[in-house]
Parts: sequence; structure tokens; C-alpha cells
Amino acid sequence: MAPRNPELPEGTDQIVSGAAADGTPNSGGFVATGGNGNATREATDRLVTTVRDQVSTLRGQAGEKFRAYADDGKGRATGLLDDFSAVITDAAKSIDERLGEDYGGYAHRAAGAVSNFSERVRGKTVDELLDDGKEIVRKSPAIAIAAAAVIGFALIRIVRTGMDDTTGRSGGRSGGSRPKRDEA
Repeated sequence: MAPRNPELPEGTDQIVSGAAADGTPNSGGFVATGGNGNATREATDRLVTTVRDQVSTLRGQAGEKFRAYADDGKGRATGLLDDFSAVITDAAKSIDERLGEDYGGYAHRAAGAVSNFSERVRGKTVDELLDDGKEIVRKSPAIAIAAAAVIGFALIRIVRTGMDDTTGRSGGRSGGSRPKRDEA
């Protein structure tokens, strides 16, 4: 790059030959500048501020939507836990009648544990639940990975079952559902 001519004003890009500063065609040149530096900087600052404000607004809206979905999910999960607890309680009553109260006591304790867990989840905010989950993962990452694998396996099984039900296929692999090859 050529050294800067010290006679040019600050912010000057180049001298355009043949252009006249006074309007005459052969006056020896015209100094072309990149524009008013302060005006350009102010416009850029305004644009950056606008973008930051919009990003902040969108981030806030996304956070609100996440919390709304998470609260809805938490309500559904606690409802399912309560239903599961009721099923275990009914099973415990049946076990009491058939096998005795000693065996039914185990089922009653299990129902109580599920019900207590549901109440603890219901009593916490989504942020508290997330913090608890992070703490569990920090304390025992192997258990967290194993739980994620089990949950993933269960979800895959549920999805496959749902897909088999919608296509009318049976979920099993036995029973000779594959066509046989012609033997020549």
C-alpha cells in the first residue's frame, strides 16, 4: 500500500484525477473522502443498538415461551405421577386382599413415594427443577448418562409402537411376516 500523502485531510480515500474541486474539468484533481466519519459512526452505533434491543427482546420472548411450555409440561408430568400413584394404590389394595398386608405394604410405600415425588415437583419452579437436575448430573454423571439411555430407549420403543399402530403392522418380528424366497 502506498504511503499516505500528508497533505490529504483525515479520512481521505484517494485523489481522483480529472475531477475538479471547483467545478472545472482540468483543475488537477478532487479529494474523495469516505464520507463523514462521525455520521457513519453514529449510524452504525444506532444500528448496533437497534439490533441489540431486538435480540434482547427476542431472547426475553423465547425465555417466556420456554417457561410457559415447561410449566405446562410440569403440570402434565405431576398429573401423570398422581395417576400412576393412584394405579399403584389400587394395585396395593388388590395385593392386600390376595396376598396379605405384608406384601401390599410394599406397594403402598411405593405409591406414597411416587405421590411425594409428585408433590415435590409441583412445589418447585422450573428454574429450581433445572438447578436440581444440573446438580444431580454434577454429582453422579454415570447415573445421569444411564438414565438418559434408558429414557431414550423407552421413547424409541413408544415411537415405534405408535408407528406400528398407525401402519397396521404388528410390533413383533416373529410369526413369519416376511415373504419366503422362491427356491429354484
